[in-house]
Amino acid sequence: MHPDILKYNQSQSSNHQQVCDILAQLIDQQLSGAESKIWHAHPVWFIDQNPIVGYSLQKPGIRLMFWSGADFDEPSLNVRGQKFKDASVFYQKAQDIDSDQLKGWLQKSMDIQWDYKNIVRRKGQLLRLK
Repeated sequence: MHPDILKYNQSQSSNHQQVCDILAQLIDQQLSGAESKIWHAHPVWFIDQNPIVGYSLQKPGIRLMFWSGADFDEPSLNVRGQKFKDASVFYQKAQDIDSDQLKGWLQKSMDIQWDYKNIVRRKGQLLRLK
């Protein structure tokens, strides 16, 4: 686990830290070639500099967000972005995480990607990569 992500996780309450640790471990395992770092103050994983998945603490809990998740056709990713192709789910405690489901989403995150790394250059227009 990236040291900055470990530090982020350790800064959370006990329940949320457990959620963050599980998410980071599963994401690191499934996206083994991805770069991970703290980006915009929370953990994010990138493939070829394109943001793929990340999580952050919000009022409803730990939000796990997939940048291209709206196209995964997964009803459990039920918090949809208004402007882009993101989709999220919230976790309150570690027992809420279905690791098999998360592994499936992570596989889809490698197979379905929109080009967020060039969104500024394209003036907000997203293009599908995969």
